[in-house]
Amino acid sequence: MSKTEFTRRDFLHTVTKVAGATTLGGSVILLTPPSLHAQTNTDQVGPILKQQFQPAAVAEFQLRQYLMNKTVPLPFPTSAEVWNAEAQRLRTYALEEVIFHGWPAEWVNAPPKFEDHGLVPSGEGYRTRKLRYEIVPGFWSTALLYEPANVTGKVPATLNLNGHAPQGKAAEYKQKRCINNALQGMFALSLEWLGMGELSAPENAHWFGAHLNLVGACATGLFYLAMRKGIDYLYQHPNIDSLRVGVTGLSGGGWQTLTLSALDERVAVSVPISGHFSLISAIERNSDVGDIEYNSPDLRLHCDVSVLTAMRAPRPTLLIYAAEDEYGMRAPLEKPHSYDEIRPFFKLYGKEDAFAWHENVDPGTHNYQLDNRQQAYAFFTKHFGMPIVEREIPVDDQIKSCEELVVGLPTNNLTIVGLAKKLASSIKQPPMPLDAPSRKVWTSTQRTKLKDVIRYNEVTVKHAWPISSTRNKGLETIAYRLEFTNELSATAVWLKSIAAPDQAPVAVVINDEGFQTVRTEIFSDPTNTPILCECRGNSVAWHVNRGEQVLALNLIFTGDASPDEFGGPKSLWGPGTLYTELIAAMGDRPLGLEVGQLLAASKWILNLKHSPSLFLESTGIRSQITALVAASLEPNTFANVLTREGMQSLRYLLEKPVPYQDAPDLFCLDLYKEFDVEHFVALSAPTKVVQTAMTS
Repeated sequence: MSKTEFTRRDFLHTVTKVAGATTLGGSVILLTPPSLHAQTNTDQVGPILKQQFQPAAVAEFQLRQYLMNKTVPLPFPTSAEVWNAEAQRLRTYALEEVIFHGWPAEWVNAPPKFEDHGLVPSGEGYRTRKLRYEIVPGFWSTALLYEPANVTGKVPATLNLNGHAPQGKAAEYKQKRCINNALQGMFALSLEWLGMGELSAPENAHWFGAHLNLVGACATGLFYLAMRKGIDYLYQHPNIDSLRVGVTGLSGGGWQTLTLSALDERVAVSVPISGHFSLISAIERNSDVGDIEYNSPDLRLHCDVSVLTAMRAPRPTLLIYAAEDEYGMRAPLEKPHSYDEIRPFFKLYGKEDAFAWHENVDPGTHNYQLDNRQQAYAFFTKHFGMPIVEREIPVDDQIKSCEELVVGLPTNNLTIVGLAKKLASSIKQPPMPLDAPSRKVWTSTQRTKLKDVIRYNEVTVKHAWPISSTRNKGLETIAYRLEFTNELSATAVWLKSIAAPDQAPVAVVINDEGFQTVRTEIFSDPTNTPILCECRGNSVAWHVNRGEQVLALNLIFTGDASPDEFGGPKSLWGPGTLYTELIAAMGDRPLGLEVGQLLAASKWILNLKHSPSLFLESTGIRSQITALVAASLEPNTFANVLTREGMQSLRYLLEKPVPYQDAPDLFCLDLYKEFDVEHFVALSAPTKVVQTAMTS
C-alpha cells in the first residue's frame, strides 16, 4: 500500500474498529500507517516549528487596536433631563441584561436576610456588632456594624467595601475608618468580600467567577448582590436616614463603590478610591483591566466606567487616586477619562462642586491611609449636612485582630465554584431528536444559537505574510503570519514531503500548547507492519509521512499568536487573560474569534493548495472545543475531525476545576448552559468526529 493510498477514510475506519474506539468520546488507541520511505521525524520537524514567528508585542498591539476601534465616545447629553432618561436606560441595561443575566429572579429580589451574632468589646462612644447575611441561598457572608452610642432619631450611614486585602473586614485601615465614622455619629457597615477574610476559601478566588459565566449566570451578579445587600440592610435600619447613605472602598472596593453607586440610586454620597478605570485606560495599560467581575460580558459596550461615573451626576462623588500607585492606577493617567470628561455632566445640573478629585501624594501609593481617610471624612460629613470633620481621631489601641472579628460561616457554605456546580445541576437540555425532519430543524436552530453564544463573525485571510521557508531532507515548509479581515492574526507553518503530490490532502493541526511544543512521537515500525500504539503529542511528522500536507496553526491566544510572553509561564495577570476579559466585555467572545480564525485559515489553505479534502486534528481541551465548534458551524469544511486529550463534557471545567487562565476562551457566557460536547459532535454531521485519549 502506498502512502497516498492510505486515506483518511481508511484511517478513521481503522480507528473505530480498534477496541475502545468511539466517534463520540472516550479512549481510543490508534493504528499507525505502514512505515514509508524518506520518513520525516520529530527531530527534523521540531526545530522548524519551535521558532517564534510573531512577537508577543505585535499580537498585543493588534488586540489593542481591535478593541480601540470598538470604543465609542462618551455620549454627552443636551440637558439634565435628557441625561436622566439615558442614565435610567443604561441602569436597566446594566442590571437586567448584563449583571443579573441568568440569575433567578427570586434570588435577585429576595429581601435582606441578616443574623445578629452579638457585640465585640469596643471602645467608648461606639459599639461593634457581628452580622451574618445570605447573598443567595446557601451562600453566606459576614459583616461588622459599627454603631454610634446613644443614637436618637435617624443618622447617616456608610457602607464600607473591601478590596483585595487578605485580612478582609479586619484590615487596619478599614477598622480605623469605620470606628471614626461611628464616633462622628454615623453607622458604618463593613462587609466581607468574596475571596478575602472569612471568605478566603480557595474556590472563592475571583477568577472562578468565570465558572458562573460558563453555566449562564453573569459572575458580576454574585458580587453585586453581595454588596447591594449592605445597602438593603442600611436602608431598612430604623436608626438610619435612608437619604444619607454613602459608600466607599479601596481598589476592588473602589470598583464596587463606583459600580454600586452608579446603578443604585439610593447611594447619596460616593467615595471610590482607585480600582476603577475607563475602557480606554484598560486598553492602554494592562494595569487597568481588573478581575473577571469587573468585566461582565457585554457591559462595556454601553456602560464603561466613564459612563458609570457620569451616571453619578448630580449626586456627590469624590474620586481619589494615588500619585504613584504601585499597581499602575496613577492619578495623572486616570484623570482625563475618569474626571475631566465627566465634569460637564455635573455642570448640567449646576452641581460642579458635588464632583471632586483628590490626588494622594502621602504616601502616594495604593492606599486608604490617613490622608485619604480624612478626605473621605470631610466629604461625607459635608454632604450629609453634619459638622465637617477634617481630622481623624486616633484609635490605634482599638484595632482588633482577625480572630477577634470572626463571625463564623455555616459549615457547608457554598463557594463560587460550588455555586456554579449548583447552577449547572439545574441545567436540563432537551434530548436531541432522532427522526430526520426534527433533527434538521434542531440542527438549524442550534447552529443559530451557537453563533449567538460565541458571537461568531466570519472573517477571511486578508494577507498571508510569508516569513521563512525550508527545503531539505525530503521536507519543504513555509511559515506564515496570517492576517485576517478583522486585523487580528494567527501564525502557521505549512509542511509537505517533497515526494507528496502538490494537491495532497491537507491536515490542519492545532494544539493548546501551540505548535512550538513538539513532543516525542510514538510512531515507529521498523518491520513495516501496522502496530497499535497510543496516539499522543504533536503529530505533524506523522501526517507528513502519510503523504499529507500539514498546516500547523497557532490561533490567537495560543503560542506565538498570543500577547503573552513567548514560551513564558502562564499567569493570572498575563496579557492573554486580561484581553480575553476585555473582548468579552466589549461584546465579542474569545472562542468566537478563534473559531473564525480556524475556519478562515482552513478555507485559505484548501483553496491555496487545491486540495481535495481537509482533515482537522486538535490536542487539548481548548483546541478540542474550538475544533468541534468550527465543525458544528460549518460541517462541510472538514472531512474528518480528530480530537486528542479533550473532555467528555464541559462539566469537566467545573469538576476539576480548571483555572480561568488555563482556558479563558472556554468560559464563554452560557456555553455550558446551552451546549455540551455531545451537541457539538452531533452538529458536526456529516463530518466524521473521533475523540481519543480523553481527559478524565
